[in-house]
Amino acid sequence: MMKVAGHIERKSMLYQTGVEYGDYTMNHVLGCSHGCNYPCYAFLLKKRFGQVKTYEEWCRPFLVSNTLDLLNKEIPRLKDKIQSVQLCFTTDPFMYGYPEIREMSLAAIRRLNEDNIKCCILSKGLLPIELKDLYSENEYGITLISLNEDYRKKTEPGAASYADRLAALKALHNAGCKTWVSIEPYPTPNLINQNLGEILEAVGFTDRIIFGRTNYNKTVSAYKENKRFYNECAEEVIAFCEERSINCHIKAKTQTKE
Repeated sequence: MMKVAGHIERKSMLYQTGVEYGDYTMNHVLGCSHGCNYPCYAFLLKKRFGQVKTYEEWCRPFLVSNTLDLLNKEIPRLKDKIQSVQLCFTTDPFMYGYPEIREMSLAAIRRLNEDNIKCCILSKGLLPIELKDLYSENEYGITLISLNEDYRKKTEPGAASYADRLAALKALHNAGCKTWVSIEPYPTPNLINQNLGEILEAVGFTDRIIFGRTNYNKTVSAYKENKRFYNECAEEVIAFCEERSINCHIKAKTQTKE
């Protein structure tokens, strides 16, 4: 088990966002130890606004110590406006190997649920089984872009193994929870040659599948058939979901004109 690099305070916690997973989001950690190198959009965003300087710094997470105090102040004012809260947009609520982050995330979800605010969770860590006892409207998801552990070690070196992520998600599904998966950023064949159908079969028990391309990556851009590839992948995902009656969402700019 690892400890956070330190603690910081913020002036606000809940804010509106345009992402698919929730109309509001919260980020109670600065940084992420998973070390994703697709590259990491969150790091690029934080670097752009001067909140971090290097990727090494980004990979040393700081926990927002006044998270619950902020939620107690903001929830009464915002609860009638919020449809759902995403955890998290620029970090991971169940960062692999960080029990202090895990406990703060559980406490934050419980606090939001006290006011019947639905939480939508996305993680590359291990979703704790304690989530099964929380608000029934919550939705629990993992990122899964491959089943190949060698590729995971290369692209998400600090994250939980694919098999362990799936097992944790399946346990919540078996407990009656709503579950989903994000197959994004999906790699082109010049990054890894794999069978998308095998990934879809592995997550066929979920209630929702989101699929999206890899962005900001020179290797992907260099793949001459990348537009056709992503169009065909999107069609495969849509067909799979229609056959299994699974809710499906294809991320913007994944399907394009060739």
